[in-house]
Amino acid sequence: MVSRNRPIKITTVGDGMVGKTCMLITYTKKEFPTEYIPTVFDNYVDSVSVNGQQFQMTLWDTAGQEDYERLRPLSYPNTDCFLLCFSVSARSSFENVASKWHPEIKAHCPNVPIVLVGTKVDLRNQETIDIITPRDCNKMRKRIKAVKYVECSAIKQEGLDDVFMEAVKAVLKKPPSRKPCYIL
Repeated sequence: MVSRNRPIKITTVGDGMVGKTCMLITYTKKEFPTEYIPTVFDNYVDSVSVNGQQFQMTLWDTAGQEDYERLRPLSYPNTDCFLLCFSVSARSSFENVASKWHPEIKAHCPNVPIVLVGTKVDLRNQETIDIITPRDCNKMRKRIKAVKYVECSAIKQEGLDDVFMEAVKAVLKKPPSRKPCYIL
């Protein structure tokens, strides 16, 4: 069980431009950002109620670009849950879940739960040739052994509460035998 004295640390990872920052800003500020600002590292603070109990969260935003591959793991220590994000409208970001992001998380934090997050689900309604389906996403969730798959749309402010509630639930379910994430 997570100590109530320490906020739950949730770290987002995924390709650049999949909507990680927009998801965090829209969730914490209840307003969609109007311009794109590439992230190196950024932190947000919020709280969520799960099963009638209030939990403080620190939300860590990481850079998805390759330029920051060596810096990104510095944000991983003490992470309680990862949000592994991809855009349902970008096949390459979905493929990178298994080929890049999952191996990186497991190399640094093998025992930290992962919630797989499909972003930009509002784009499913548009005619896009290679949209990733919910069925594809659930197969990926099983493949990488994520505890949950959740979808959201920051621009429509849909599914955001579910993303963070599921992350907190994953932390609360985490077996006590798991070791925390440290970078040596």
